[in-house]
Amino acid sequence: MNLREYQSFCPLNFSNQSKVWIYQSNRLFSISEAFEIETILNEFVANWKSHGAPVKGFANLFFGQFIVLMADGTATTVGGCSTDSSVHTIKKIEQLLKVDLFNRQNLAFYIKDKVQLLPITQINYAWDNHFINGETIYFNNTITTKEGFLNDWLIPVKSSWLKSKIKALTID
Repeated sequence: MNLREYQSFCPLNFSNQSKVWIYQSNRLFSISEAFEIETILNEFVANWKSHGAPVKGFANLFFGQFIVLMADGTATTVGGCSTDSSVHTIKKIEQLLKVDLFNRQNLAFYIKDKVQLLPITQINYAWDNHFINGETIYFNNTITTKEGFLNDWLIPVKSSWLKSKIKALTID
């Protein structure tokens, strides 16, 4: 599987500076849940407004576990209220499907052909026991733009902010 295939689902007609929000689930969604999420996201994007003006928005589920929202600010500026409405939609999904979409302490890696979650407190244990290494693909959910989503969402651990959290990498 080519991990970069996700890029082909990103809208071409959005500015590279479009705002991006990534919500990582604490578990993989089932197929029926994914269809339910798709319906909710499509409805949200179709009605997303900022100060009464339609937001040029995009939303999709990636890898069965990551909800990605994107807003192109070149069409309509996305303010606090429109961002709040997106958070309400994510919370609705969270409650409906009984998942955690706001826990930033769980980190996601691509290991043995699937997404694996690891609490940040276990990062050095995982390193010391060879569950992850410098080449392990990390889902960098801290990115905030379309350009970052396309180029820096999936990166090796050694190229991420995590390198400063891993004892063995900070010594080098």
